[in-house]
Amino acid sequence: MAGQTNHPLRGDYSAIAADYTVTQDYARYTESEQQLWKRLYARQSALVPQYACDEFVDILGALNFGAGIPHFDEINAKLSSATGWALVAVPGLLPDDVFFTHLANRRFPVSVWLRTLAEFDYVVEPDIFHDFFGHVPLLFNPTFADYLEAYGVGGVKAKGLNALDYLARLYWYTVEFGLIQTPRGLRTYGAGILSSRGELPYAVNSPKPNRVAFDLQRVMQSHYKIDTFQETYFVIESFDELFLATAPDFTPYYAALATRDAIAANEVLATDRLIRV
Repeated sequence: MAGQTNHPLRGDYSAIAADYTVTQDYARYTESEQQLWKRLYARQSALVPQYACDEFVDILGALNFGAGIPHFDEINAKLSSATGWALVAVPGLLPDDVFFTHLANRRFPVSVWLRTLAEFDYVVEPDIFHDFFGHVPLLFNPTFADYLEAYGVGGVKAKGLNALDYLARLYWYTVEFGLIQTPRGLRTYGAGILSSRGELPYAVNSPKPNRVAFDLQRVMQSHYKIDTFQETYFVIESFDELFLATAPDFTPYYAALATRDAIAANEVLATDRLIRV
């Protein structure tokens, strides 16, 4: 939800509060948007059992929000009791500091607008389907929920250290495009993959991309692609590994990374441990 774009922002920012939140005016969703949501949900929920981690699949099935665009208040009643998180409605992409502050306070921003039918397979900016389908299920997982909070706290600090690029790469390669080893083999937990018809099978099965064992500083040093499928994915062993990686103070990492060149999105290092499919 944090990020920059070269096109005009899609959301309506005219009625934002000081923290960039808005009201989810549910009555404004049209019948055609409700039907589009149902189609998107049906397509994607049929794909994820083959490619998503069990934690995501199990929670998605329990939530069962395919009947129509979800009411945030109804989800928050369940989410609060599960992990203490809450969804907040926002118009779209947010400034970095606003986004990090929400995460640090266990609030996850969700865009209120839905893509058009012409954007069924690809939308340039995260909409409510990406944010909800891709992100919300794992907010019910306590370990992953704690990781996101720690990420937010780290992001607030990173801004003062001119280190936001490093945190953006970490978010991209974990929360959006992360892979995980499971007893069923390689699976995904990244929202950018989970909400994409094409990248789900590509990320898990294709021989083309590099799959590198997770290393925190390697991730934060690596460029990523925003307009194509990823050329490199990073693979964690468990959500515990991800959470523990955020426990140390990143300040010395930032100092070390500042002395190194960034790594190209398709580059493989001699020190990388590659994961084969």
